[in-house]
Amino acid sequence: MAETQKPKAVAKPAPAKKSASKPTTAKAAVKTTAKSATAAEAKAVAKTQPPKGEAGNVKSKVKSGMDDFKAQATDSVRAAATKGKDRATEAVDSISKLIRDSAGTIDDNVGKQYGDYARSAADMVEGFAGKMDAKDVDALAEDARHFVRKSPAIAIGAAAAIGFVLARLVRSGGRDA
Repeated sequence: MAETQKPKAVAKPAPAKKSASKPTTAKAAVKTTAKSATAAEAKAVAKTQPPKGEAGNVKSKVKSGMDDFKAQATDSVRAAATKGKDRATEAVDSISKLIRDSAGTIDDNVGKQYGDYARSAADMVEGFAGKMDAKDVDALAEDARHFVRKSPAIAIGAAAAIGFVLARLVRSGGRDA
């Protein structure tokens, strides 16, 4: 009898292990690159953002800067108001002198009684100029607020009259120049 031979076992090739560090396909390479790029972007953003403690510091610096700006603006407005007050005081004083100087002409043309009225008006205007000069800008502003609340109709009428006079002065000053 013939001997039967058993088939020999053929060794199967071992399955290839995929390396975690080396992608085997193009898609896997793109995914790996994208993941590493996203991680790098996250690290870069984290470096540009201040830590939570520094955010409060930035906020306080901004607030301090705004407070400094507000103080400078207040000082500038106060200086401009003081300059305006000084000019207004000079203008009112000039008006009182003008009224006083014209009192003599009024005496001659209309009568002494009306000249006395003009002198009295000049005294009142001069007194007003002195009061304006003696007070600071804040006190004048408070007086104006109080007056407007007390009698708004008179305040509006006075503002209109002053505006009219100032407009006439500006127009006449422009022609002389």
